Amino acid sequence: MSRRMPAAVRTAFEAELRKARRSATSEQRWAALERAHILSQPWPWPHTQAHGVMLRAAWRDRDRRETIGQFVRLLVAAPGSALGRYPEGNTGRATVPLMAPMPLPTDLAEILADR
Repeated sequence: MSRRMPAAVRTAFEAELRKARRSATSEQRWAALERAHILSQPWPWPHTQAHGVMLRAAWRDRDRRETIGQFVRLLVAAPGSALGRYPEGNTGRATVPLMAPMPLPTDLAEILADR
């Protein structure tokens, strides 16, 4: 796998981050952030970036559990991606186990297929 995120994945990742920034509700914001996280997992910097944005969202929501969970995930995101030890499809939320693989949404699986 290339160390650089492919253009198609980068485009989808950035679109989800934009969607999260423009979301009217916390639920919409988190749905977009989860999708961005799934797209970012194979690459250390984007994966770390996704958790940084998730940490800020948790802080803004005043969600203590999510804030702590995102802080922990922020610390392990880059090493996990660099070593290829990340749970594919995991949404990255503190409400799911850190290393639990989850089914990939079909549209994201198609985007990630060309990595």
